Amino acid sequence: MSAALTPFLAFALTVLVIELTPGPNMAWLAVLSADRGRRAGFAAVLGVASGLAIIGLLAALGLSAMIARTPWMFEIMRYGGSLYLLWLAFQGWRGAGENSPARLDGSLRRHFRDGLVINLLNPKAGLFYLVVLPDYIRAGLPALPQAVGLTAVSVAVATTIHVGIVLLAARAASWLQDPARTLWFRRALAVMLAMIAIWLFLDSAPA
Repeated sequence: MSAALTPFLAFALTVLVIELTPGPNMAWLAVLSADRGRRAGFAAVLGVASGLAIIGLLAALGLSAMIARTPWMFEIMRYGGSLYLLWLAFQGWRGAGENSPARLDGSLRRHFRDGLVINLLNPKAGLFYLVVLPDYIRAGLPALPQAVGLTAVSVAVATTIHVGIVLLAARAASWLQDPARTLWFRRALAVMLAMIAIWLFLDSAPA
């Protein structure tokens, strides 16, 4: 095994463990895919991957460090991410009784946008690239190419996990053919999203 590859493999294992730990992306993708099916889930995964890639590249360029050192910018992201999830929960609750095909299918563009925004406004994602990623950069080698490569590894591992979550959760879609069951399930999912928003807000609070 090449010594140059060791940090990348160690980092990939770290990302794998983190992604297998339940969090906002895992919960939201499971909720969405069980309710709207695989196409919606895959559109959201693409949005999540894009958001993670953008944050990772910004961290590599040093912008995340500036945000972490500026309390008001960090708080804007913290409040914004939680409020956006709460808004999604409200939308889900309000439309829980709607069974028209258009409502059930939703817009793939919207699901992509939601995945993108949720991650761009997630301060913990920025802190991960700012705090964890530098530990795997080798001294004596150009830092920027390593940071970009590690970001690519992170996005690839996370996307693989997220695709698996979508495939598993989408199996529940056939269970939702009963309108009464759909109403109950959607409202339960709306409450779950609201709880995720509150958890993310509290968990990302400065120590």
